[in-house]
Amino acid sequence: MFFPEPIRQGITGASNFVFTYNREKEQYFGLLQATPGTESNLLTVTKNGQVYSYILKYKEQLSKLNYFISLKESIGSERPIVLKQEPIVQSSDRIDHFKKFSNYLLKSNSGSIATKRKKGVKLQLQKMVYNTSEVYLILEIKNKSEIDFEVDYLNIYRVNGNKKRKASYQKLLIQADYMHEMPSTVKVRKSHRFIYVLPKFVLGDNEKLMLELHELRGSRKVIMNTR
Repeated sequence: MFFPEPIRQGITGASNFVFTYNREKEQYFGLLQATPGTESNLLTVTKNGQVYSYILKYKEQLSKLNYFISLKESIGSERPIVLKQEPIVQSSDRIDHFKKFSNYLLKSNSGSIATKRKKGVKLQLQKMVYNTSEVYLILEIKNKSEIDFEVDYLNIYRVNGNKKRKASYQKLLIQADYMHEMPSTVKVRKSHRFIYVLPKFVLGDNEKLMLELHELRGSRKVIMNTR
């Protein structure tokens, strides 16, 4: 299957279907394999966030081996622009609570739940604090490189499964309710602490939390996994 943009993620809903693609180097094509079994589905996300969905059914003989997917076959975007430009309006009392509690947390001592370094950029999850119906993630970006780090986005996912195995793998984006002092740029030799406020969640036995930090005008990215 050849897609109009490089494949970032591919998920099949049943173990008798396997979709393989290059996870180390971005490429436009993936290979779908199957063994006899129940019908399933394929969900694919490309680099630009476009989502493609297909129903899968096993057949011994195929009349067509190669599929060239067009952009118009996308069912939507993973990160709709309209939501980014027009965030959901929260009540002023709720936002005030987020701000006050976030300021309180930033004054507390830093800890360390997980840390990831890449190309001079360090991403650290320092604390997770549950309060009412939200969880507050205290985060820090430290730039030890010789170039300013401009933040494109920091996404947080719930991940179920292991993408190295030929099994179902799911990565679900958690939308933040509020971001406190999120930096646009972290200068050279500087660090910045900030907070993500997320809806309260509890990870299952086979789940983990993934943080994905991307540079705005550059190729640097930091991906960190934590329980």
